[in-house]
Amino acid sequence: MRLLRSLAPVTAAVALVLCPAYEALPHTRVGHSEHPDPFGAECRTGIEGSRVVAYCHNPYVDTDRVRLHIECDRWWDLDTDGTPADAGPAQTVRLTGRCWKEVRSAWVSHQKV
Repeated sequence: MRLLRSLAPVTAAVALVLCPAYEALPHTRVGHSEHPDPFGAECRTGIEGSRVVAYCHNPYVDTDRVRLHIECDRWWDLDTDGTPADAGPAQTVRLTGRCWKEVRSAWVSHQKV
């Protein structure tokens, strides 16, 4: 009985080491393609002083609704979320915004239409 008690932890440890992880096992998806449809406009954002300009180009078929978000550096300066603009297939959209003083950060969000 003592021998079985002393071998149980060793057996469990060996089994855990020898079993492959779930992620390493091959999986088959039913109804899903291997490569999802590409989506999302490529955006380039530039900050100059208190002004922000972003150019978003959508090379894909689906329309991408893009929106510029600006976080201002000063506590009293209001952060802004710009109005959304639809970037259609092969279309470039210009988004602008500003703070009263310095800009801390700016980014563009994407939404599938």
